[in-house]
Amino acid sequence: MTPPLPRNPAEHVERVLCVLAHPDDVDFGSAGTVATWTSAGTEVVYCIVTDGDAGGFDETPREQMPILRRAEQQAAAAAVGVSDVRFLGYPDGRLELTLDLRRDISRVIRQVKPQRVLTTSPERFWERVAASHPDHMTVGEATMRAVYPDARNPFAFPELLDEEGLEAWTVSEVWLGASPRADHPVDVTDVLDRKMAALRCHVTQVGHMPELEQFVTGWMGQTAQRFGLADGRLAEAFHVVHTA
Repeated sequence: MTPPLPRNPAEHVERVLCVLAHPDDVDFGSAGTVATWTSAGTEVVYCIVTDGDAGGFDETPREQMPILRRAEQQAAAAAVGVSDVRFLGYPDGRLELTLDLRRDISRVIRQVKPQRVLTTSPERFWERVAASHPDHMTVGEATMRAVYPDARNPFAFPELLDEEGLEAWTVSEVWLGASPRADHPVDVTDVLDRKMAALRCHVTQVGHMPELEQFVTGWMGQTAQRFGLADGRLAEAFHVVHTA
C-alpha cells in the first residue's frame, strides 16, 4: 500500500531552489518567505530563467537592461540572505515549453539537490490575470515537469548523467506562487523590511512606484486576512504540492 502523502510542508529543509521567469518575480511574491527560510538556516538558490530584457518603464537602452537586471536580482537576493543566483539566459517574453527548458531546469535541480522547489503556478489565475504572465506559467509547467519526472529519472536527458555526472534527484515538495489553489500562508510581517529592501533593488522596474510599499503590504494584508491571521499581519501564500 502506498503511504499517504503528508498534509503539511516540512517544518525545515536544508536546501530550497526557487525557479522564476524574471528578475523581481521571486521578490514580489516570495522574498518574505525566503527571508524566513534563510533566517532558519536553509540554503536558498535562485534560478532565473530570463534576464528580464523586455522589462522596464523608461528609455534605458535595451542592450543594457539584461546587465542591469542581473545586478538588481543579485542585490535583491543578498537582501534576503541568498548568495547563489543562476541565470539561464532565455529571452524575456518569448518562453515556450520546450525540452531544452526542461533539461536546463533539471540540470539545476540535480546540481542543487533541493528538498523543496518554489516556482510559479502553471495555472492561469483568472481573478488576478496580471499574475499569470505567459512566461510565469511556462516556467511553472516546465519546472513541474523537471521535478517530475525529469530530474528524478536517470534515463531522462541521459547527457546530464553521462556527460556532466549529475545523478538523478527527487524533490519532496513544490511551492507554487500566484496560485488560485493557494493553501499555505507564511506570516512575513517580521521580515517586511527585508522584503522591501529586496524589491527596492529592482530600480529599473519599481523606481517609478512611490507607493510600492503601500501596494505590496495591501495585498499581503488581504492574504493574511483570507487565511485567518491576526489583524495587522502580512502573509505570502502558496499551493504546496508533495512530489516525493
